[in-house]
Amino acid sequence: MIAEIGHYALVLALGLAVIQAVVPVIGARLNDPTLMAVAEPVAIAQFGFVALSFAALTASYVSSDFSVANVVINSHSTMPLIYKFTSVWGNHEGSMLLWVLILTLFGALVALFSANLPAMLRADALGIQALIALAFHLFILVTSNPFARLQEPPFEGRDLNPVLQDFGLAVHPPFLYLGYVGFSVTFSFAVAALIEGRIDAAWARWVRPWALAAWMALTLGIAMGSYWAYYELGWGGWWFWDPVENASLMPWLAGTALLHSAVVMEKRNALKVWTILLAILAFSLSLIGTFLVRSGVLTSVHAFATDPTRGVFILGILVFFIGGALSLYAWRAPALKQGGLFAPISREGALVFNNLFLTTVCATIFVGTLYPLALEAITAEKISVGAPFFNATVGVLAIPLLFAVPFGPLLAWKRGDLLGAAQRLIAAFGISLVVIVAAFAFFGAKGVLAPAAIGLAVFIMIGALTDIAERTQVINQPSNAFRRAAGLPRGAWGTAVAHLGVGIALLGIVCESNFGSEHIASVKPSQTVALAGYDLTFEGAVPRQGPNYRELVAKFTIRRDGQIVGVMEPTKRSFAARAASTTEAALMARGVSQLYLSLGEPGTDGSIVVRAYYKPLVLLIWLGAIVMFAGGALSLSDRRLRVGAPKPSRSSILQSAK
Repeated sequence: MIAEIGHYALVLALGLAVIQAVVPVIGARLNDPTLMAVAEPVAIAQFGFVALSFAALTASYVSSDFSVANVVINSHSTMPLIYKFTSVWGNHEGSMLLWVLILTLFGALVALFSANLPAMLRADALGIQALIALAFHLFILVTSNPFARLQEPPFEGRDLNPVLQDFGLAVHPPFLYLGYVGFSVTFSFAVAALIEGRIDAAWARWVRPWALAAWMALTLGIAMGSYWAYYELGWGGWWFWDPVENASLMPWLAGTALLHSAVVMEKRNALKVWTILLAILAFSLSLIGTFLVRSGVLTSVHAFATDPTRGVFILGILVFFIGGALSLYAWRAPALKQGGLFAPISREGALVFNNLFLTTVCATIFVGTLYPLALEAITAEKISVGAPFFNATVGVLAIPLLFAVPFGPLLAWKRGDLLGAAQRLIAAFGISLVVIVAAFAFFGAKGVLAPAAIGLAVFIMIGALTDIAERTQVINQPSNAFRRAAGLPRGAWGTAVAHLGVGIALLGIVCESNFGSEHIASVKPSQTVALAGYDLTFEGAVPRQGPNYRELVAKFTIRRDGQIVGVMEPTKRSFAARAASTTEAALMARGVSQLYLSLGEPGTDGSIVVRAYYKPLVLLIWLGAIVMFAGGALSLSDRRLRVGAPKPSRSSILQSAK
């Protein structure tokens, strides 16, 4: 009965999506306030029914209702309760229902917090949002019904994919989807603005909080996914340039460009056409990522779909929304006024420079990711575009982009002084040069790029602090610095903190990639492996029974300079229901560095293969992402964004319409 309630609630949500997609838009064309006002309560009701549907699927998993086919394929009665919850979205059908849940949540939030928007823009935006929801409701109900019943239910389920039975799955996909789907709001606002033909600084003010919230969630989601793959898959890396990873990175890059472009549009009423395009592209890339993961064109731990019908359906969604939005953009954008002018050397110019390189990096990843798939589809020839290509191309493009980061906030609007900004960054230059020399001395002759990259990371971090120091005049007038710091807009703090996070992450990436150590050995009990000044003694391996698996636990005693610093226990798990095994790495933090142990196959003589890594400063990679998230949260808490844009006067509306 619970499954039928969930299915029926989803059908009702489909009906509400039709109403929301049609009635308010007609009302906007007729300028009928009553019809336009239908959008708000219907959007909230639609979210309520999707939430009920999602709750019904969750209840089916928690109660191990094996009459539901989806539960049979992806659950087991002996799984820990938390994995019964995560199993809900650990499969194709459930993950798409989570997608729609978050999509309708954003629609409801727009309805609740958009009272100060013009009625026509609000109605059109909610109508577009409902049209997206309608497409995905149909996709689920037609091709991916999570509530399908079995006539003869089995006594036990087939278990969840073992690599997904991890706490990381409980938090990584929801945050990732919050980012993906969050950009649907900016997409809807962009299309609504193109339909209405009026785009101004107030529009940018309305859009920026939604873009910022989506960017924050996607930042955290990508970082969580990277860390999950790092410790769960046992390969010792944190980024593989896998197409699924790239699918999440591309909308993040477009979203980052959108945030910076929206600032220019809000402050200077410039870059209107470009900002609209970025708002469309950010969500379009999210849809493309959905197609890659859910269509079955990729073989990945993330790719659940195998039915080609689903791929064709999602491809149709892509063509309709991306093609339709870009066609509307091509038609309406030339008629839009460009807005204010500015000199190349200015804060606007720095943000344009930022956008140029961000979008170029995004385009490079897009081509490198999709070209092999397109070539295989056309010629049946398989080629591989992997880490060497992406590291070489993205790395070269990232250097000027990262070097320019500290300059932007120090330049004035409209016309800036590049020499003056450079003079204020003298301390950052000096400290970074000292760090480069120290890196050469400490790490030895391992090339010039790694120490230079460390210096660049330090330059970005000191540059972010320089911006705050300049604003508070902490050096020239330290007595009043605290009062000035307290009076700074939170947006200024948020920018500095986010840029600081970029530097922290870059420092972790460079040190882990260039100065780590690796050792692979077959060890017997009492044998010791030396790694980066640590001695790892293998004490033996013992079997252990888990809730729905058996595991072999290897014990290693870790010593440094003869002193025991800890014990590490990497494991290999076997899941009988799935006839599959996983490797669970053991991690030991040493400051922000880590020791990492991963097991290979055991031998008949009691030996076991171990892959040991020492990863210097690796935790800075994810700490930097958390700091970036915190910077976004500070900016989002800025009163100017929380209050939103004031309602434009009638005279300004008439002027912008001319």
